[in-house]
Amino acid sequence: MTRTRKTLLALAVVATPLLAGGFVIQERATRDGVRLFEQVMSVVGDRFVDSVSAGALYEKAARGLLRELKDPYTELYTPKQLEAFNTNTGGFYGGVGMLIEEQEGNIIISKVYPHTPAEEAGIHEGDRIIQVDTSSTRGWKIDQVSSRLKGEPGTKVTAKFARPGWSDPITATFTRRIIRIPAVPFGIMLDGQIGYVPVQNFNETATPELAQQIIRLQNEGAKGLVLDLRGNPGGFLDQALEMSNLFLSRGQEILSVRDRQGVAELHKAERDPIAPKIPLVILTDAYTASASEIVAGALQDHDRALIVGTTSFGKGLVQSVYRLDGGYAIKLTTGKWYTPSGRSIQKERKLTDDGQFIEVRPDSLESDSVRKSRPRYKSDAGRVVFGGGAITPDIIVAPDTISSAEQKVARALGAKGQDTYITLYDFAFAQKASVKPDFVVTQAMRDEFYTRLQKKGVTIDRKDWDAANDYVTRLIDIRISRLAFGDSTAKRREASDDNQLVKALELLRKGQSQRDLFALVSSSTPSSGAKR
Repeated sequence: MTRTRKTLLALAVVATPLLAGGFVIQERATRDGVRLFEQVMSVVGDRFVDSVSAGALYEKAARGLLRELKDPYTELYTPKQLEAFNTNTGGFYGGVGMLIEEQEGNIIISKVYPHTPAEEAGIHEGDRIIQVDTSSTRGWKIDQVSSRLKGEPGTKVTAKFARPGWSDPITATFTRRIIRIPAVPFGIMLDGQIGYVPVQNFNETATPELAQQIIRLQNEGAKGLVLDLRGNPGGFLDQALEMSNLFLSRGQEILSVRDRQGVAELHKAERDPIAPKIPLVILTDAYTASASEIVAGALQDHDRALIVGTTSFGKGLVQSVYRLDGGYAIKLTTGKWYTPSGRSIQKERKLTDDGQFIEVRPDSLESDSVRKSRPRYKSDAGRVVFGGGAITPDIIVAPDTISSAEQKVARALGAKGQDTYITLYDFAFAQKASVKPDFVVTQAMRDEFYTRLQKKGVTIDRKDWDAANDYVTRLIDIRISRLAFGDSTAKRREASDDNQLVKALELLRKGQSQRDLFALVSSSTPSSGAKR
C-alpha cells in the first residue's frame, strides 16, 4: 500500500467519529423538537379555554410554521382557497366585468368593462359594493370581494350597491361569463411617428396582443416605440419570456432562476424577433413588478431598450405550488429571478413588529448617492446597470406633479371619493353625446362640475377650486374622453401632461437607432466598477 493510500485511510478513520458525533447531535435536536411540538399540542388540546379540534390545531400549526419563514409569498391553501387561486391564475375566469378598489374601507367600482354583465346591469363607476349574495362586505378586503364575485361561467351571483344620491341600494343578479380583459388595450401613433403601446398585465394573450400592435405600427411607419409597463403587476412567466423574444435574438438569455443551492435554470429566446432594431424605450414605475421587471431587465441588459421613469417594484421570487393530502397545497418560494447580467430582481421586504409584512416599494426617485450605493453590473455593450433589487431606469424621470393648490383640491375630492367618482361620471356621461374628439374643457364645464359637487356635499372653497384650474380641467378631460371616445383618445389627449412619456418621445425623436438613444444619456451614466 502506498503512503498516499495509507494517509487517505487514516484520514477516513479520524473523520468517522466526527461525522457520527454530528449525526447524534442532529438526531437529538430533531427528537427534542418533536417532543416540544407534541407537548405543546397536548397542552393546547387539553387546556385551552376554547375547544379546538385536533384537525384545526394541526392546520394552525402548519400555518404558523409557514408564517415563521417570514416570506410574504409563502402560503397554505385550503381546498377552497386552492380552487380560487387556480381560478385567478389560470387565465380565463368567470366574472362580472368590474375593476374594484378600496377607498377608506369601502369597495368602490373604479371601472366597468364594456360588453360585460356589469355594464348590462347598469353598474356605474363610483358605486359601492355593500353585499355579495347574503353576506355584507363590511370590513372585507378586495381579495375577499373579488373571489366571491368570480366563479364558474354560467353561475349566478347577486350583489347590492350603494350609489350616492340614491336612497335605496341597487340589487343586481349577474350571470357570470368569461371575462377577457385585454392586456394591451390599444396602440397609437404619437407625434414624430413614435408608436406608443401600454401593456397592463401579462395574461395568457399578452404577447400576441403586443405583437399585433407592433406589426401594425411598424407597417404604418413607426420610427420608434414606447412600451409602457407602468402599473403592470406582472402575470405569467411564459408571457414575459415570449414578450422579451419579440425584441431579442434567438439564443439570447432572458432570465435565470436559481434555487437555494445556486443551481441556475436558464431561459433563452427561442425564435427570431419581430422587432429587432426599432429604437425602443420602456417606461417603468414603482408598480412595475414581476413579469414586467423580467422584460425590462432583460432588454436593458442586452442594450435593446432604454428604461425611463422610476425604479420598479422589485418582485423577483419564484413560487412553486405543492399539492398535499386532503386537497390542501403549499405555495412556497423556491428560487429567485436574475437578469442576464446576474442582477437579482428581488427587493427585500420588511417585517413589522406585529408580524405584518410591508410591501416596501423601492425609492423610485433614486438620487445619485442612492445609485452609487447600489451594486453595479454591465450590459452587453459595457453600460452600467444597477443591481440590489428592482430595475433602476437609465434615466430617472419624476412622474407628473401637482401644485400645492391642486393638492388641496385633490385631498378634498379624495375625502369623499365615492361622491366624487359618481358625480364626475354622471357629468361626463351627460357631455358624452355632445362633444367631438377635439373638444376643449370650458369654464362653463368647470362651473357645472363644481355645482354638481356642491349638491353632492363635496364642499370646496371656490378660491381653492379656481386656483386648481389645470388639475380640474385634466380630471374632466380624461373622464369625458374615455367615456365618449375610449382609452386611446384619452391617452392621446393627456400625453403632453405625462412627464415620463414626454421624455421618452423627446429621446426617440432625437435618436435614429438604439445606439443613438444610449449616446444621448451616456454622460449621466457611471462607467466604472461594474460586475459582469
